[in-house]
Amino acid sequence: MGKSKSTKKAAAKTRKPEKAAVVAKEPKEKAQREDLCVFAFRLTPEERDDIHKAAGPGKASKFVRALAVAAVRNDAAAVRAIMEGVQTQK
Repeated sequence: MGKSKSTKKAAAKTRKPEKAAVVAKEPKEKAQREDLCVFAFRLTPEERDDIHKAAGPGKASKFVRALAVAAVRNDAAAVRAIMEGVQTQK
């Protein structure tokens, strides 16, 4: 009997160089989360779609929050900056 194919393949393989020793990293400190609450409102599907288009993928909630907070704080410069960001995405 001859050698099995798997034995021939195993003998033909070369060894990979050993990796350098892994240095243990110190765990990073987690940043404290803001104490937040939920504020919800209803809107039409068209309004929702418009917000998602304006904000970009995955940023709708942050977009709406930033715009609402800037408006109630009467921060016209921030509102303008947000609006200019929307106009460049069209």
